[in-house]
Amino acid sequence: CRESRLPPRRIVALLARARRPAGRRAFSTAPNPLAEKVHQDIVDMQDAGTFKTERVITTPQRANIEVNTRKGAVLNMCANNYLGLSAHPELIQAAKDAMDTHGLGLSSVRFICGTQDMHVELEKKISEFHKKEDTILYPSCFDANAGFFEAVLTKEDAIISDALNHASIIDGIRLCKAQRLRFDHMCMKSLEEKLIEAKDARIKMIATDGVFSMDGDIAPLKEICDLADSHGAYVFVDECHATGFIGKTGRGTPELCGVEDRVLVINSTLGKALGGATGGYTTGPSELISLLRNKSRPYLFSNTLAPAVVGASLKVFEMISEDTSLRDKLESNTRFFRETLGQYGFDVAGDPACPIAPVMLGDARLAADFADEMLELGVYVIGFSYPVVPKGKARIRTQISAAHSEEQLQHAIDAFVEVGRKKGVIS
Repeated sequence: CRESRLPPRRIVALLARARRPAGRRAFSTAPNPLAEKVHQDIVDMQDAGTFKTERVITTPQRANIEVNTRKGAVLNMCANNYLGLSAHPELIQAAKDAMDTHGLGLSSVRFICGTQDMHVELEKKISEFHKKEDTILYPSCFDANAGFFEAVLTKEDAIISDALNHASIIDGIRLCKAQRLRFDHMCMKSLEEKLIEAKDARIKMIATDGVFSMDGDIAPLKEICDLADSHGAYVFVDECHATGFIGKTGRGTPELCGVEDRVLVINSTLGKALGGATGGYTTGPSELISLLRNKSRPYLFSNTLAPAVVGASLKVFEMISEDTSLRDKLESNTRFFRETLGQYGFDVAGDPACPIAPVMLGDARLAADFADEMLELGVYVIGFSYPVVPKGKARIRTQISAAHSEEQLQHAIDAFVEVGRKKGVIS
């Protein structure tokens, strides 16, 4: 599984051909530094066990899926399909209906001729769900994060960011000219030190994930908001791995921590629990959202969200606003899986209430081999290693879904135990 479908030598040959001037002989031995670097980078990753290939799924995203490398269904334990909605028939029908009434796409950005009535309706629904004044849609939450900081903050300001924030937050901050400060992961003492260091900044913005996707940690938002109040700072939260299922009614970590009215801005996605398609958004004060519509580059220079996604998303917010049964099932599944797997001696990281349950292994090659053997037992998981996670912190990140039955989760646990004992991870 870890072998590349395009061998490194083939990559070198393709790069050499792309670099060769017209008329140059194919067997030229002229130096090609780009090809040599690419080849060596790939070899180094393969030697370290960090080279990644993509498994090909041949079915819709659901609890049981099929892949093109083996016969029969496998249990999917690594999707962001937290509520089990990715192939929900009502959402598929809503998407089809939206295409019938509003077309396939807009062939435009929003401010030219890319805003339909349904886009405005979805932004209103999201604002109501999060109890904010207004919302702006993006092609993805990566774009929402990339477009926020640069549009709002300048060199007179400061961003104080959790050390384990998602790559999209980090990249968004890099685009901004504000002073950048990083506090130790979920450490309030470190956060306060950085707030004091930034005391002369015009605007102090604390940026954090609500749920940390690689670790399963839940940010202590009450304590963060308390420090923000004490130091005149604002709080920005990325809720991609929380919206729809964290909190009593699925309104995320601000609801869980009782600080819905103290978080200034929420960025989140339509591409995980909320149907799994694509799309992201920023929700917050109306004037700030208006500023983003005029200055946020990913919004200004990207096609508007497709009507099919908007139609399905409208249906999602209707469903989760009226009924918490899927969120409740996910909570029950999470408790069962985490507690049972932990009883066998596995190091399951993260918050006990989080459906992201990383099984910590440490070694990158062990994680990759472990995942391959799990697939042979009918359980689809992926080994995560550097640079996705820090060196020496390789893991199998499992993700629980409301679509899983208790029997399916027990099957996954049994597979973990069999492979774990074989490889000496547990006794």
